[in-house]
Amino acid sequence: MSLNGRPEHVGNLISGAARAFTDNKLLPPVDVLALQEADKRTLRTGGHHVAKELAEQLGMQWVHTPAGIPRGVVPVKRQWWLDFEEPIDLYDKGDTGVALLSRLPLSDVTRIDLPWHECPWRPRLAMAATISAGPHQIRIFNAHVDPHAAIDGQLAQLEVIAAQADATTLPTIILGDFNTLSKQKCIDTRSFLESRGYTTPIPTGTATWRGGGLRMHADWIFSRGVKIERWGVARPLNVSDHWPIWAEISQD
Repeated sequence: MSLNGRPEHVGNLISGAARAFTDNKLLPPVDVLALQEADKRTLRTGGHHVAKELAEQLGMQWVHTPAGIPRGVVPVKRQWWLDFEEPIDLYDKGDTGVALLSRLPLSDVTRIDLPWHECPWRPRLAMAATISAGPHQIRIFNAHVDPHAAIDGQLAQLEVIAAQADATTLPTIILGDFNTLSKQKCIDTRSFLESRGYTTPIPTGTATWRGGGLRMHADWIFSRGVKIERWGVARPLNVSDHWPIWAEISQD
């Protein structure tokens, strides 16, 4: 697709996502929405601020944590299935990042920089926020883990998030794009978080990402002190290379 047609195309994708998150055909009503790789006025998204515009169409508040892309750092070729992503231009004035959209009050928003070594052109980060639902509060962590790292590198990033989560006494959810793009990474990631007291109802190997004819389990929702009553994958929503995963929760 030419860059000339990009603003309209991406605008249509944002509107399509907003419809899917409100018509409740593929998933229940959304109270909190976590975005990863949420671009802010990059060329590849036609200048759109994805989190802001999606939040406005959904009537939700939002907070975006920018990655801080370094300018002029050339991406290195990696495994072929990681080359599908269109890179951000070397001198693009925009940025990407993670975001939370919510109908519920958000507080204590925290940026979490993750150790990143394999891809100097793309900082890795997570964000945390406290969600208030009446008298109840939940601490939520939204992560975008490095797909280029070996499992020890990915677990080092999750260790930083888990340590931050251990600092709160609130019920906790850790979710996002963990880029577990192999069976072993799925197994090791799940084992690591379960060893820290987290559980997930999502079977290992559930497809949440597709590209080049492959389907892989990249996205997860883990909880501690929170019961996941129902969950699902919003297929066939095609506004991203990932299918949204969703969960309905209650206090344990």
